[in-house]
Amino acid sequence: MIKVTVCGAAGRMGSRIIALSKDYPEIKIVGALESKNNPKVGSDAGVVAGIGDLGIKIVDDIERVIDNTDIVVNFTNPEATLEHLEIVRKYKKSMVIGTTGFSNEQLTKIQEIAKEIPIVLSPNMSIGVNLLFKILKDVAKVLGDDYDVEIVEAHHRMKKDAPSGTAIKMAKVIAEALERNFDEVAVYARKGIIGERTKKEIGIQTIRAGDIVGEHTVIFGGLGERIEITHKASSRDTFARGALRAVLWLYGKPAGLYDMGDVLGIK
Repeated sequence: MIKVTVCGAAGRMGSRIIALSKDYPEIKIVGALESKNNPKVGSDAGVVAGIGDLGIKIVDDIERVIDNTDIVVNFTNPEATLEHLEIVRKYKKSMVIGTTGFSNEQLTKIQEIAKEIPIVLSPNMSIGVNLLFKILKDVAKVLGDDYDVEIVEAHHRMKKDAPSGTAIKMAKVIAEALERNFDEVAVYARKGIIGERTKKEIGIQTIRAGDIVGEHTVIFGGLGERIEITHKASSRDTFARGALRAVLWLYGKPAGLYDMGDVLGIK
């Protein structure tokens, strides 16, 4: 039995992870965490997730539950994630991170901590999206510099970071396949008289509207044709199930920084 604590237990992702964990007999939710000012602190995590009483109260201090935990799952914000990760390192536990919006400095910190404990870090836990990362790499290598690359991502109005972590990962995968420096070629917005598009830039455009779960389209535009590759998520359950699959895979692994490509065996 893998004992799991979920951070952000009352949030959109955390509550679905708790709800769907009932479909995984190897996993047992033993802890649920929320921020100190969250009104759900003290409530039963199962009731909040809509699956009935679990006997697990939502707490606001991870150290109250970490000792009885094998793996912590975190879909919160960068600052809270790093704070929790320090505690996870202190107790020599493992962590699955689906949080997005990390700065380069924060990512470097995660890489350092991963030398001591096992971590799965992915901006998107969807099986389909992670398969797409591999496909995009192969397509980019074949098309080369003759096709312009543009990425358009759309999410719900409440998403705080932009562009999405998934869109950035897509752009980085393509940039690496084309032997380009991502920081030099990424273009996040265009306005006014900008001149002709440069040959090597990778455009990343953002849409925020309504309750869009997540949509990503990559356009490879050539002269006389274009290829569009799109992934649309219709439910957060696809991300929650991916996170639970990462939990199953990560249990017992040695220290290191892994991603969903490792989990799915599609590196």
